[in-house]
Amino acid sequence: MEALVKYQNLKADCSHQTSLVISNISDAGGIVIARDFGIPVEVFSLPDIEDKVERRLIHEKEITKCLEDYDIELIILSGYMRLLSEEFVERWHMQIINIHPSLLPEFPGAHAHQDVLSSGVKMSGCSVHYVDAGMDTGQIIAQRKVPVFKDDTVETLSQRVKVEEHILYPMVIDQLSS
Repeated sequence: MEALVKYQNLKADCSHQTSLVISNISDAGGIVIARDFGIPVEVFSLPDIEDKVERRLIHEKEITKCLEDYDIELIILSGYMRLLSEEFVERWHMQIINIHPSLLPEFPGAHAHQDVLSSGVKMSGCSVHYVDAGMDTGQIIAQRKVPVFKDDTVETLSQRVKVEEHILYPMVIDQLSS
């Protein structure tokens, strides 16, 4: 998120702006960063309800109302590690994008770098995709590649991919915004 906001502030012809940051974690690092940039922040903790389905639907209903109140046009996921319900995704159809640290459809999920290294593939990268109700299964918009080296660790691969993410994500958002 910080890289996106810095891009917006530095690039004169940037066609998008961050109007709101939402988190479900009250002490998420992005909250302080957003506030430092003067971006409104809303935190929606998960309701204290045992029924997981009902808890998610109530949570997403609160988020939807907030997004509508702020007149949000495109939802940019950045560090949001929760699957979204079909109802939420349908409401925001083709208005939610995510960046994932692998060349989807290969290596979806939370441990992409480890999965890449375990597989022995020679190429990895990042993918920007529309979000659907599955895990990293939405339509791919764009990708950037990086080589995987024999001596790579999760950390070294992650850093190389992150450089490409910081190039790709704002570029795609600009294209979608214009």
